[in-house]
Amino acid sequence: MTPARHRAKAERIERSLARLAPSDHEIRIEAAMLASTHWLNALLHASGVSAPDQDVLHTYMLTVNDLRRYRLVGDGVIDALSEIEDLRPAWVRGNVAGGERAADRAFALLGTVRRAALAHPGV
Repeated sequence: MTPARHRAKAERIERSLARLAPSDHEIRIEAAMLASTHWLNALLHASGVSAPDQDVLHTYMLTVNDLRRYRLVGDGVIDALSEIEDLRPAWVRGNVAGGERAADRAFALLGTVRRAALAHPGV
């Protein structure tokens, strides 16, 4: 997928995310993760670090070599997406208290990934 298509998808997801209530923490975390993944892929493709047919789906599925290479593209981007993914078991699949705080954290991390992507001229 091209950087432009990833950007369009991320922006569409973020528009939907903006309409959710704080109590919708499960979908807010999921949406933040999905939008962040699109922003990351846009950045990786625009930087020439990954080909348009090589999208990151989840950080935990990456090899150590890919993680190292992708970390060079944007300061903290991989770690931000990884942290969002780590929120999912407890607050999306589980019933741990503090879901709204976790969703707020996911949204803040999404901002980190978005800003890094938009700082690249090709995104």
